[in-house]
Amino acid sequence: MNQRKVILVTGSDLAPQALALLHDYQIVYAGRQPTEKELVALCCTHNPVAIIVRYGKINARIMDAAPALRVISKHGSGIDVIDRAAAAERNIEVRAAIGANAAAVAEHTWALILACAKSVPTLDRRLRQGHWDKSTHKSTELAGRTLGLVGLGAIGRRVAVVGQAFGMKVIAYDPWAETFPEGCTSVTFPQLLGSADVISLHCPLTEQNSKMINDEALARCQPGTILVNTARGGLIDDEALLRALDNGTLSWAALDSFTSEPLTAPHIWQQVENVIISPHIGGVSHDSYINMGCAAASNVLEVLGEAEWDGVA
Repeated sequence: MNQRKVILVTGSDLAPQALALLHDYQIVYAGRQPTEKELVALCCTHNPVAIIVRYGKINARIMDAAPALRVISKHGSGIDVIDRAAAAERNIEVRAAIGANAAAVAEHTWALILACAKSVPTLDRRLRQGHWDKSTHKSTELAGRTLGLVGLGAIGRRVAVVGQAFGMKVIAYDPWAETFPEGCTSVTFPQLLGSADVISLHCPLTEQNSKMINDEALARCQPGTILVNTARGGLIDDEALLRALDNGTLSWAALDSFTSEPLTAPHIWQQVENVIISPHIGGVSHDSYINMGCAAASNVLEVLGEAEWDGVA
């Protein structure tokens, strides 16, 4: 009997629904924080036909350790962790689970925007310390303010709709968007920086936009702007962000993604009071876990010539 072909998962689990789709394959897990050395060793041992990427990065050395490799499928939408040029040179397809976690990320974005605008962490901490700040605190009302979105894909569009529901003016910078939602105005990046009261990042990380939020960009912002990043940490120059938070250019920043992950303690953001941080879990929910797993599995099967997932969790 022929041995089943292997699919390597750079994580320790997949949703049962995704595993059901992959029943004809042997699934090998690399663990939650696999190193390059560990992934190379696993590829050498199992020669997988596909890699489903949950954690870590996939580079040329890992690809070369798996000569049977035909597809690298991201368990999510961000494929910046995969060396796409190296994959193309080796005729390996790279796929993303586009939109599978859009609802989860959009909801987390709004949780962070509201936490900033309403000073939720500060008020919680102060009240626990015995302070009653009712007579002195003034929160930011979002109605009538301007929401600026950098990136208008599946996530950005959901964030835009909620912004309009709050009575905000919504503007967006996305040179690749073919259409804009009704009530959302297309602007240039400098125009967005100078007009938005809340800036929310929803674009992929590329060589061209790395550290796009830097000293020059932040100097264009209105005093007291709120910045939220549920996209990729590499979009922001951390030192520039720290200066902007200190000098009042930004009143708050909320970060769900970081230049280097996981964060190691002590870390700079642990000591900054007007920064809210979460451990890159914006796209993680019960439903998105199933949707991302099934979409990633479906992408693998499509490349390998098998049936596709119908997109229903």
